[in-house]
Amino acid sequence: MDSSEHGPSMSSTGVASGWNPPPGLTEEEAEEMQVELIKVEDEIETLRQVLVAKERHAAELKRRLGIGPLSEIKQNLTKGWHEVQCSNAYKRTQETLSQAGQMTSAAFSSMGSAIRNQFGEMSSNFSMRHSLSMPAMRNSPSFKTFEDKVENMKYKVMGQSNEESDRSPTSNNAP
Repeated sequence: MDSSEHGPSMSSTGVASGWNPPPGLTEEEAEEMQVELIKVEDEIETLRQVLVAKERHAAELKRRLGIGPLSEIKQNLTKGWHEVQCSNAYKRTQETLSQAGQMTSAAFSSMGSAIRNQFGEMSSNFSMRHSLSMPAMRNSPSFKTFEDKVENMKYKVMGQSNEESDRSPTSNNAP
């Protein structure tokens, strides 16, 4: 009885005897490659075991140092945010938003000046026309409340004048 009747027998390297190597390789080359494959697979398994041991050791060191999962997340987020801030895309976006903010600020400043001028004209025209014509109405509580609100709005839009810098517009507007 020969060995082919019982199935292929294996050599010491794990290559089946009677096995035909791929085209372009001799049986000896295939056997050397098989031996190398076994060594590489053994090294991979050893490295996996070393990695698991290193991960356990790192976890133990973190535990002893009091570094928990939340602090790790915080460190990762801080590092990630720093990397984002250093990126060219973030810097370009920041510059664009800064320019937009400056343009918006200038537009609001111009609009505020225009509103201030309009309120100044309106309040001086209103004061001239109505200050002498209705003294009884000016002394009424409703008118005083309305006048205080207009003065507060004027103060907020125009800002404090030099003589009003020592007192707030609401200091004499107690409810």
